[in-house]
Amino acid sequence: MSLRSQLLKGVLEGCILSIIDQQPTYGYELSIRLQEFGLSDVSEGSIYPLLLRLQKEKLIEGTMQKSELGPKRKYYHLTAHGKESLKEFMIQWENIKRPVEKILQKGGETNEL
Repeated sequence: MSLRSQLLKGVLEGCILSIIDQQPTYGYELSIRLQEFGLSDVSEGSIYPLLLRLQKEKLIEGTMQKSELGPKRKYYHLTAHGKESLKEFMIQWENIKRPVEKILQKGGETNEL
């Protein structure tokens, strides 16, 4: 598994929750949205199992809706628990992102040593 894949695996759930929070989304559309944001290496095969897990954890709910372009589609939306989980992800992401960016920018130098 590549380094990018390993890093992405850790943040994909938060990305998916954020996209679904913006508007109800179906699986294939979610794949397209991730690609639009530059995550073209995320396959549908990895999205659907994650959607199932998020449903089991009651972070999202799916409802079947008519589609003008074909069969009904399952649109996902966040539950209250999913919104809380997204908020927690965003807090934890910031807590990790800031120090990592500082380390990468300064090459590990700190003013505290």
